[in-house]
Amino acid sequence: MKKVTVFSTPTCHFCNMAKDYFTEHNIPFESFDVSNDPEKKKEMMDKSGQLGVPVILIDEEVVVGFNRPKLASLLGIQ
Repeated sequence: MKKVTVFSTPTCHFCNMAKDYFTEHNIPFESFDVSNDPEKKKEMMDKSGQLGVPVILIDEEVVVGFNRPKLASLLGIQ
């Protein structure tokens, strides 16, 4: 099973869509709220070069935004 990490904020609609997508497909994930965790915000920016959310890591592959086709491909979801 691949490790899935979501860097998000509570008010981000696409962040919530991504988390719902993982839950719907029984994909375990770890989620970090970068709006109140400066260390995780820095980690997200270091890995992605982005300040916008969501930033999703599938193992070490960075996906910026809720890119459903790319996530499905990386996770083997039909």
